[in-house]
Amino acid sequence: MLWLIGIGIDGCKGISLHALEVLNTCDIVYIERFTSSLSDNDLQYLNSVIGENGKNIILAQRWFVEDGREILEKAREMNIALLSYGDPMIATTHTELYTRAIKNAINVNIIHAASGISSLIGETGLHMYKFGRTVTIMSEPQSAISVYNTIFDNLLLGNHTLILTEYNMYQDRPFFLDPAQAFKMLLKTEEDIKYNAFSEETFVVVTSRIGLAGKKIISGKVKSLVNMDFGVGPHSVIVTGSLHFTEVDALTTITCNLNKPNDNTTNINKIAVIMVNKYAPKAKHAIKQMKIIIKEENNPYKNKGTTEVLENAEYYIDDAERFLRQNKFELAILSMGYAEGLIDSLRFQKGINPWTSP
Repeated sequence: MLWLIGIGIDGCKGISLHALEVLNTCDIVYIERFTSSLSDNDLQYLNSVIGENGKNIILAQRWFVEDGREILEKAREMNIALLSYGDPMIATTHTELYTRAIKNAINVNIIHAASGISSLIGETGLHMYKFGRTVTIMSEPQSAISVYNTIFDNLLLGNHTLILTEYNMYQDRPFFLDPAQAFKMLLKTEEDIKYNAFSEETFVVVTSRIGLAGKKIISGKVKSLVNMDFGVGPHSVIVTGSLHFTEVDALTTITCNLNKPNDNTTNINKIAVIMVNKYAPKAKHAIKQMKIIIKEENNPYKNKGTTEVLENAEYYIDDAERFLRQNKFELAILSMGYAEGLIDSLRFQKGINPWTSP
């Protein structure tokens, strides 16, 4: 039998009576603290509670749980428990182990507990059903790109984005990525991508140490938070989408609120809108320059085909802008591509570059 048991978010003293009863019947008890932090005091407490029969909790490393073969093999003949912070079925590592156990005809029982994710969302006062995809930001700069794109996609739908910040154990010491560092990474990504998904005016919520005595929830614009010391983790960041009036009321009442909540979706447009609005004026200018050049050549017979090509390019630009107004975004991009293709064909044919003409 394999038991997947959640400890909850309040430290090991919050573990359920049911879980304690089960642990006292288990032959081997593993605990992992790579999905979130558990203190040495928590481990000592658990050992004191279940150690009456000479049983000690075994600290399981990430590789050991991810490999899982020893855990599953022992679970065929013995009662094995794997303890984890929060709810055991939030971590993908545990769900994968659960799936493998079922495939191998190993009995599995689950004891759920409070999840840090649902708890921190609830304590901010934001509506659970308005959250889009959740994402984790790591300390590597490249990590910010996927996080930024997730924020953008969620904002297009008006949704909030929950960003979990990196947690790791280094030489038996916990490392928590500071929210201020995450903000700086995302601001740098905005400079490169320019989708208006994250700026100093973006309204965010930072939750720290939810479930512990020193919890803190701070909300405000990035410019008010980017240089703040948030203390020890774990931390999470929420980039809010469109806000219901009850959410605004909760943010200004429940959290340590530094700035009036604002709608982060105001300046968000689909990529197609951004691209057409950016390239249509450039294409129109290029056509204008090309017309000036062929007029100066003063050869109506030679330039008849060129004129017709430019007229078609103008029609495609008009189509792109019309499709955009109709929310036919794929057709808008396609039409814009045709227009630029016609202009470029003349550029190569005539050996001139209207894109860079004054």
